[in-house]
Amino acid sequence: MITLTVNGKAHTLDVPDDMPLLWALRDEVNLTGTKFGCGVAQCGACTVHVDGIATRACATPVGSLESGARVTTIEAIGTTAQGKALQKAWLEIDVMQCGYCQAGQIMSAAALLQATPKPTDDDIDAAMDGNLCRCATYKRIREAIKSAAGVALTDTREV
Repeated sequence: MITLTVNGKAHTLDVPDDMPLLWALRDEVNLTGTKFGCGVAQCGACTVHVDGIATRACATPVGSLESGARVTTIEAIGTTAQGKALQKAWLEIDVMQCGYCQAGQIMSAAALLQATPKPTDDDIDAAMDGNLCRCATYKRIREAIKSAAGVALTDTREV
């Protein structure tokens, strides 16, 4: 058994230690915004924050977490000013096409802005590396991150 603080609420989970955090969140806590993509931590669709750090939930066994670990999912990202700014920018810039990867994209972007409030294009590219978007909205993702950060949108590089 482990107790995790998920989106500010304590949840005691009676699950196997090797259960991926992704399935604990989806099947035990009933938060389905975090998506399964590849299952090997390569696509980023399952990104959540564990104690403030962007973490691939598909490859993180519940048993590897400290009891009381703070987990934030896409369902709660809009409760912060930064999260609201990201959500607003995502909508204004019309980032999404299919939308499947976007929860993970936003979670990685939020971790970036927490660590680097005014990121450069290189900062964004490095932080978002490994978050795959099959619709290839990478340029709009970068624009949305810069918009949420209040950074001038001057880069013209293609992604």
